[in-house]
Amino acid sequence: MAKTLRTFLVLALAALLLPACSRPQNPSPSDTISNRTGTGGTGSDIIPDGMAGDYGLEGSGLQSRRLGDGIANGMYGDRNMITGVLPSVYFDFDSSSISASERGKLQQAADYLVGNPSAGLLIEGHCDWYGTAEYNLALGDRRANSARVYISTLGIDASRIETLSKGSLQAVSGLAKDQSFQDRRADLIILE
Repeated sequence: MAKTLRTFLVLALAALLLPACSRPQNPSPSDTISNRTGTGGTGSDIIPDGMAGDYGLEGSGLQSRRLGDGIANGMYGDRNMITGVLPSVYFDFDSSSISASERGKLQQAADYLVGNPSAGLLIEGHCDWYGTAEYNLALGDRRANSARVYISTLGIDASRIETLSKGSLQAVSGLAKDQSFQDRRADLIILE
């Protein structure tokens, strides 16, 4: 009787603990939203209207975008995107706080915007592959907005700054946390 009870308790405990150990994995780079929407990775990582539920994003408050809106062929809306001029801003794991070592990069962006009054700025928030797609989209949004607020405190009109969360859409999956630092960033893209 005691042996049967012990076996039952071990099985019940295992049944309770095993689901807590499993963690949903994010899609691999070959299974991103852009591939599922047929954009072929051209930079228009968007979710078509009515498909937010297909990606676990319904009820998240995140808005789906129509194909043709946003980024396409090096354009954001009707403005050219110029990459590589301003450095990316990097974040600690699961954080949207801007460290003191990264603030100079945002000062560079503000200086560029002061010297180029017709230019705008697109800040793309990115995350590593850890966490759910919904959480990473929200974290990417917080990172982009954190950079936007900081640049605004440097005297740049916030209306010149656009934000976009890419979440973990472009992250390399399977990396250890210390290896995936390059995915925890906000890209600063000039809009002309």
